[in-house]
Amino acid sequence: MTHSIQQVTVGVLALQGAFSEHIQLLSQAAFYLKENGANDSEWRFIEVRTTEGLGKCDALIIPGGESTTMSLVAARSGMLGPLREYVKVLRKPTWGTCAGLILLAESANRTKKGGQELIGGLDVRVNRNHFGRQVESFQANIDLPFLRNSRTLTNDEANRLFRSVFIRAPVVEKILPRMKGIQTEEASREATIVAPSKVPADEIAKEFEAEVEVLARLPNPATPQPKQDDANPVPRNEGDIIAVQQGNVFGTSFHPELTGDPRIHVWWLEQVLTALGRRTLQGS
Repeated sequence: MTHSIQQVTVGVLALQGAFSEHIQLLSQAAFYLKENGANDSEWRFIEVRTTEGLGKCDALIIPGGESTTMSLVAARSGMLGPLREYVKVLRKPTWGTCAGLILLAESANRTKKGGQELIGGLDVRVNRNHFGRQVESFQANIDLPFLRNSRTLTNDEANRLFRSVFIRAPVVEKILPRMKGIQTEEASREATIVAPSKVPADEIAKEFEAEVEVLARLPNPATPQPKQDDANPVPRNEGDIIAVQQGNVFGTSFHPELTGDPRIHVWWLEQVLTALGRRTLQGS
C-alpha cells in the first residue's frame, strides 16, 4: 500500500510587516520536524497578497508590523472580508504576532474610530502600544509553558527561556465573556473598535468552540523571573498577558519572527497538523 505524503500550505499575510522573517523560521521549523521524525508532510510556505493566495492556505500567519496599515491595505484590496471568513467562519488555523494579535482581537482600544478595522477571532480586548513608543521597545527572557506541550521539542528546548522582542507591542487587557451584546458593550467604550460578528460554518462550529486560554504572561519587573537553568520553571499567574489561544486562533504580543528561534513555529506547526487531522477525520 502506497503511503501518500500530506501536502500542507501555510501562508504569511504579506501586505506589510515582517512576513519574510516568518517564512524563514517556518522553513527552519519544518526541517526540525522532519529531522526529528515528527511527520513526513510536504510543507509549502507562501506569501499571501490576494484572495486567491489565501484560498490555497491550510493555515495562516498575520505578522508583526503596522496594524492600521495592514487593515487599510486589506480593505482596499478586498481581502478584509475573506480574512474574516477564513478565521471566523472556516475556522482555519491562524497565528497573529504583535500587529497580527491586534487584528485578530474582537476589540481594541487606544484606536481612532474609522482608522482601522479588525478581523477578529479571539474573544479579547487588546491594548495597543501598551509599552509605549518604538523607542521604548525592549527584549525579555520569558518562560513559555505551552512549549512543554510540544510533541517534538526536547525537555531542554521546551524549558529554555525565550528571548522575546517587544516593539510597540499590545497586550491582552481583558478576556471577553462569550455573551450576547458584548460587541455592543465594547463598541460603546471610548476609542475602542470591534470586529463584526461572524457565525462559524455549521459542520465545524462545535469542533472549535473554546474559551480563551492564557498561554503566557510577562511578569512584572518586581517579580523574580524563573532562572534559565531551572528544570521546570513555575508558570506565573501575574503580569501582562502576552500569548493566548482560542480554538483555531493563536496570538502573541511579541515578535518570535525577529529572534531566529524557531521553537514557537515548531509548536504551531504541530498545532496545524492536529487541526488538519481533526478535519480529515470529520470529513471521513
